[in-house]
Amino acid sequence: MITAATPRVDRATRRTARKRTPIDSLPYRVLKNRFPPVEMLNQEQIDKIHNASMRILEEIGIDFVEPESLSLWEKAGARVDHKAQHVWIDRALLMSLVSKAPSEFTLRARDPLKNVTVGGNNTVFVSTSGTPFVSDYDKGRRDGSIADVQNLVKLIHMCPPINVVESQVTEPQDLPVTHRHLARGHAIFTLSDKPIAQAAHGTMVCNDCLNMAAIVFGGHDEIRKQPVFASIINANSPLRYDTSMAQGLITYSRGGQPLVVTPFILAGAMSPITMAAAVAQQNAEALAGIALTQICNPGVPVIYGGFTTNIDLATGGPAFGTPEGAWAFFAGAQLARRYGLPYRGSGGLNTSKLVDAQAAYETQMCLWPVVMSHTNWVQHGAGWLEGGLVCSFEKFIIDVEGIAMMHHLFEPVEISDATLALDMMAEIGPGGHHFGTSHTLGRYQTEFYKSAVADRLNIGQWEENGKLDAGQRAHKIWKELLNNYEPPPIDPAVKEELTAYVERRMRELK
Repeated sequence: MITAATPRVDRATRRTARKRTPIDSLPYRVLKNRFPPVEMLNQEQIDKIHNASMRILEEIGIDFVEPESLSLWEKAGARVDHKAQHVWIDRALLMSLVSKAPSEFTLRARDPLKNVTVGGNNTVFVSTSGTPFVSDYDKGRRDGSIADVQNLVKLIHMCPPINVVESQVTEPQDLPVTHRHLARGHAIFTLSDKPIAQAAHGTMVCNDCLNMAAIVFGGHDEIRKQPVFASIINANSPLRYDTSMAQGLITYSRGGQPLVVTPFILAGAMSPITMAAAVAQQNAEALAGIALTQICNPGVPVIYGGFTTNIDLATGGPAFGTPEGAWAFFAGAQLARRYGLPYRGSGGLNTSKLVDAQAAYETQMCLWPVVMSHTNWVQHGAGWLEGGLVCSFEKFIIDVEGIAMMHHLFEPVEISDATLALDMMAEIGPGGHHFGTSHTLGRYQTEFYKSAVADRLNIGQWEENGKLDAGQRAHKIWKELLNNYEPPPIDPAVKEELTAYVERRMRELK
């Protein structure tokens, strides 16, 4: 069950020499925002939200539905009701703990050239995660499978704008639940050499993930020295950390791996309906989880996560890619900076069922806020569809193009005598053109962003090429990428040990 899937493409079209597309020809890099972050709130407003969050934790309190977490809080000095599984946290204790977390850290990859620094002005993009279903134009919407996980990991590996491989890019529902984290782990470690994100679903899963990482990176001491994967910890809003997430938080904190502590709040359902209340509650929940990581292992890297949006008042369901959600991204980033922490947002959220205009404009309502607010870790950066139920192969490619365009936008533009080109203007004069000048011919291959998806043909050429829309063009691109996939090198002995571990654990967990 862990054999790499064969790409669903016409193998007869494979060329001996690998053909590169505009997407996999891009350089691997982290987006660096040279400009000041956009701040939607003034200092008084941020202070009010902070103080409201402190009152929530001091006066209302928060549940930790896991006995060891309650003991840890009690030992640290919080007021704990073990029977009610409830904790009240004094603000001085809370902020003392939060201050122990670093403002930035480096996440190690199998390929050292792909290590990423999380924090500061760096924006790291991660694929979508947690989707039970997948879709593509060949097979439609369906349950996720291990073959889909493997093919999506290959696409992530081949798309430089995506910095981190997410193990939960979709759920392999054709495997027993107890085997899924093992098969996903084998895929992300062998099919890509980028940094990774892992699952945090209870002690057993986390220990297996730590053991797999230790095999790949040279032992548990090595991965504690420099972290090799990050993991999402979701609060069970409102105001609760359940057993699975608390165990994951404790296990990974002690193992030295970064946690992305993220409440998921729908204003009007899991919090009061106003966005101010929702963000204040998000802040309280996030800080409580972050503080617990520092009780477990002072100095362990942690990311302040924000995933707050609104419900749709007509249906009661979640609404993604909304102005309210964008506002929450900006507010969350400001709060994370107040506490000196890296910030997590989401880049590709939408509620569309199709790869259509709604999917595109709702995604843009997320992508621009996370970039302009200096979000450091962008979850769900590519592939998200149908409110997070589906990872779409076509949407993945379109999202990658959007991120690549953001990279190009933030590249420095040279202003010099050579780029101002006054001599060329004088040579051509009024009424001429610059198509054939030495200046144009010397720069035309590198001067502009080269789109992989957009169509800029005239109507006649477009019709002759099949009248393809953006989704259809993206469909062709992901198939071509998989057709050209080449696995990154890995030490055969390491791969053999990893495979043996996965197969042994699968037998034990039948």
